[in-house]
Amino acid sequence: MAAYESSRAAPFGAISIFRSVQFVSTFANSFAAWNDARVTRRALGKLSDRELDDIGLCRGDVELIGR
Repeated sequence: MAAYESSRAAPFGAISIFRSVQFVSTFANSFAAWNDARVTRRALGKLSDRELDDIGLCRGDVELIGR
C-alpha cells in the first residue's frame, strides 16, 4: 500500500489575496447594510405621525429602527 502526502502549502500570495477579497467583501456588506438602514430611515421619516401611529411607531422610533 502506498501513502501519499496530501497536504501542501498555499501558493505564494494566496493568503494575501484571500484576505484582500475578504476585506472588500466585508466592506461591501457593511455598506449595503448602512444603505438599507438609510433608505428605511428616509422612508419612515417621510410618513406622517398618523401613518407612523398606524404601524405602531412614533417619530422617536425612526432612528432606532434604522440602527
